Amino acid sequence: MITVGIANDTIIALEALRRVIATHPAYKIIWCASNGQEAIAFAQQRTPDLLLMDLLMPSVDGVEATRQIMTRSPCAILLVTASLTNNVSKIFEAMGHGALDVVSTPVLGSQDGAALAEPIAQPLLDKMATMTAIIGKSVRRGNAARVNQSCPAYRSALPQLVVMGSSTGGPKALCQILSQIPASAELAMVVVQHIDKQFAAGLSSWLDSQTSLSVAVAQPGDSAKPGQVLIAGTNEHLVMSADHTLSYQNIAHSNPHRPSVDIFFESVARHWQQPAQAVLLTGMGHDGAMGMNLLHRAGWHTIAESQKSCVVYGMPRAAIEMGAATEILPVSEIASALMRSPTRLSSKKIWAF
Repeated sequence: MITVGIANDTIIALEALRRVIATHPAYKIIWCASNGQEAIAFAQQRTPDLLLMDLLMPSVDGVEATRQIMTRSPCAILLVTASLTNNVSKIFEAMGHGALDVVSTPVLGSQDGAALAEPIAQPLLDKMATMTAIIGKSVRRGNAARVNQSCPAYRSALPQLVVMGSSTGGPKALCQILSQIPASAELAMVVVQHIDKQFAAGLSSWLDSQTSLSVAVAQPGDSAKPGQVLIAGTNEHLVMSADHTLSYQNIAHSNPHRPSVDIFFESVARHWQQPAQAVLLTGMGHDGAMGMNLLHRAGWHTIAESQKSCVVYGMPRAAIEMGAATEILPVSEIASALMRSPTRLSSKKIWAF
């Protein structure tokens, strides 16, 4: 049984949430709070497995409530808001404090209020299912594919590339890493974060405000540049071409994630002519493990986030079990590892738990 807390000050939204949860016997509501202050107190008295947190509430809003709950009585927090596009800054601020994901508030049916509009309720059910899996720490493994190693070409013109993949808990991890890297480090970074395209620009803007680096959504034709971070920005897959420019492609793939870390890493393995650095951060499942293995076998320095700092120890664990990680580090140590001189990087495995 997954215990659920709800923090929402709108009676109609609260009733919609109750009815969604009532359709699934695996969930049990243990309390409902009408503002953030109540949510903080209730969470301390009885911490739920999953907390559905509204953003805009009286007394204490969802951002501050998330910060205090994750400090005092941490649990899995899913942000639930009636307006996703108008609250982008608050969404990522709350994620920075530890909220895992965000979804639209479900609404009651338009006729008599007795039924839920299924297309609107389903995203919440899907997100709750993901949160349930996160609580269970599930993970799947994949098998590595063969690297297509092309002949080196114009290596000296290439910047010091860092490719990164992340999922659940990724925004906070990315913020922690990027905020510790100065522009003078001249790293050229490309990130694939599992996030819907409607939030990509907000994530980019939020990260840009947290670091001295320039952070932007990757546009077709862009290429990695020193001091810049490019974020995958659509529900299609980000890929690198032979001329090192980026594009988005609707590629059929067994991996359900869009964009997929594996697809991006695999394209980089095919087209980047010299070893560089790759990072796989917190996330459920195994996306990115096979792609990191390709890069590792091509001589790249690969870093997997360690279990102790992961929100979900799925994607990094899959890569580690595959032997794809040169280093296993907590998120607090990844930035300094990336700033080591590439000439000092070694293929020798370093285990740091």
